[in-house]
Parts: sequence; C-alpha cells; structure tokens
Amino acid sequence: MRTIGLIGGMSWESSAHYYRIINQEVRRRLGGMHSARCVMVSVDFGEIAALQHAGDRPRLGDRIAQAALAAQRGGAELLALCTNTMHCVADAITAVADVPLVNVMNVTAQAVMRAGYNRVGLLGTAFTMEQPFYVERLRAHGLDVIVPDPADRGIVHDVIYRELVQGLVLDTSRASYRDVIARLVARGAEAVILGCTEIMLLVTAQDSAVPLFDTTELHALATVDAALA
Repeated sequence: MRTIGLIGGMSWESSAHYYRIINQEVRRRLGGMHSARCVMVSVDFGEIAALQHAGDRPRLGDRIAQAALAAQRGGAELLALCTNTMHCVADAITAVADVPLVNVMNVTAQAVMRAGYNRVGLLGTAFTMEQPFYVERLRAHGLDVIVPDPADRGIVHDVIYRELVQGLVLDTSRASYRDVIARLVARGAEAVILGCTEIMLLVTAQDSAVPLFDTTELHALATVDAALA
C-alpha cells in the first residue's frame, strides 16, 4: 500500500469525508483492522478563499504547491487534492512534485463515460462553473457539459461559501438545489456532476430525476485504487 498525501482544508468539512471514505474502502478491500497509510496537509481555507475571490492564481498555485511538497516530505507516494475548485492550479502541483496526482476531473469524466452518459450538468463554485479549466477538461474526455444560467450559478456558489463550508446544511438550500438540477435536466442533462466536494453534504440521489456523480466519493475511491495498485 502506498502512502496517500491528502491536501485538505478546502473545506475541512469535505476533507473529513475524504478521510472517512478512504479508510472505510481500504478496510472493505483488505479486511480486518486495515486502514490507509496517509498524511494530510490542511491549509487555512480563509486565506485560500480570499485569494480565490481576489483572482490571485499565482499565489494560490504557490500555496497549494507548497502543501503538496510538505505532504511529499511527510512520506506521500501519491497525492490527492481534496477540492474541485483548486484543481485550477493542479499544474502547480505536477510541476514540483515527484509523485503522481490523482486528478478529480479525470476521475469524474471517466466515471461518467463508463456509465454511458454524454450530456451532463455541472454544479460547483462559480470558479468551477465559469472558468475554463474544469469544463474544458470534461469536454476533452468527450462530454457535452451544461452549466446553470447566471442566476442559478449565483445560488449554487453562495450556498457553498455561506453555508456548506461552514457546516450549515439547510432544507431551504436543498430545495433551491433541487430546482437548479431540475432546470439542468430540462435543458437536456442526462446526469449531473456534483463538482464541489461539499455539495454531497446537501443533496442525494433523491433530489434529482437523473443520476448524480459525487466527485468526493469518486475521487476518494480512485485514490484508494492508486494506493493499492
């Protein structure tokens, strides 16, 4: 088993789920009292969020690259960046790290393609939905990607930053997300990607008429695949 380096804290709410899913899956596969060999470098999300909203991509890249190097120094033999949005600076990790990065965008696209879907809706932070790094990577895998209209993007983003990353899970926001998902389905989405690691805290399969792809679970399980390969 290779040692997993988790780059977390964005937010710690979802990073805790990564840790749980990874260890549960290792125990399921290996049995007994087995758990994952891992190290985590957890950043201060307050600082990261401020840089995100300021659009300071160079400093974001540097912070995440330094976290990746710290995980590698701690013994990590592969890396997982426990956030969708910060994959906008994934190249900053691969530029400095000597160990592989399990990329959530590739993992998600491959899962959707294996399931036989082509036209998918994408939910996430405004950065994920509006900047090209995520949509273009999905399209490079052959997916037709639909993002919500501007008003719905605002709803989705605000719920993430004002509620979910602070551990608030509100029924009113769940109802709003259901409506956003329904409008994506009405536009032809065959499935919907939950492209933010906190969204899985709010909605489940019962909230959608089409399949939901939870990037947190997909990414965590792919990380276990890589560790046990």
